[in-house]
Amino acid sequence: MTKKKDFKFIDLFAGIGGFHIAMHENGGQCVFASEIDKFARLTYEHNFKKISPEIFEKGNFNEDITDENLDYKNIPDFDVLCAGFPCQPFSHPGLKKGFDDTRGILFFNNLEIVKAKKEVYKRIA
Repeated sequence: MTKKKDFKFIDLFAGIGGFHIAMHENGGQCVFASEIDKFARLTYEHNFKKISPEIFEKGNFNEDITDENLDYKNIPDFDVLCAGFPCQPFSHPGLKKGFDDTRGILFFNNLEIVKAKKEVYKRIA
């Protein structure tokens, strides 16, 4: 049984796809994903190539969200941004460097993507 896709989402810092599973099971369609870890990328593609082939076929499975060549305005339109950005800089088991850890500032990439898309949406409206 195929579910109707009620909304589109992007999956940042995707890992092996926990958000993807939850969103897909609730009617979401993934239109873009990003994961830097080589082994997590392999697992993600294995897990989702059949249910979300378009992100792989259209080049919307990004490796590095901080890549200077990635124009956030060109990320496909989405309704929900899912992001499991690295928690080590903020967690007790980590060194708790917060924003002083390069992984800690990755949170701001989420904001930049929303800002870029907001500007695109303004021009369309």
